[in-house]
Amino acid sequence: DYKGQKLAEQIFQGIILVSAIIGFIYGYLTEQFGWTVYIVMAGFALSCLLTLPPWPMYRRNPLKWLPVQELGMEEKKPADRKPKRHAKS
Repeated sequence: DYKGQKLAEQIFQGIILVSAIIGFIYGYLTEQFGWTVYIVMAGFALSCLLTLPPWPMYRRNPLKWLPVQELGMEEKKPADRKPKRHAKS
């Protein structure tokens, strides 16, 4: 559903943003760029774990599909159709 997709996108972006800020601050304080990368990668992994599987919180508003329609009698059956003629090459 669309609301579930919106929620997943907000969670994904929020976790990435927070982990990037925390990673930048920690990496700046320790003067180690590697820690920044590790923290952002951990945030990415956490956000993937929370948003990629179809958790029930993302399926609260299912889409309503149209009912199946029976074929009407006015439609031609495949045997009644004339075969298409192909142009000669």
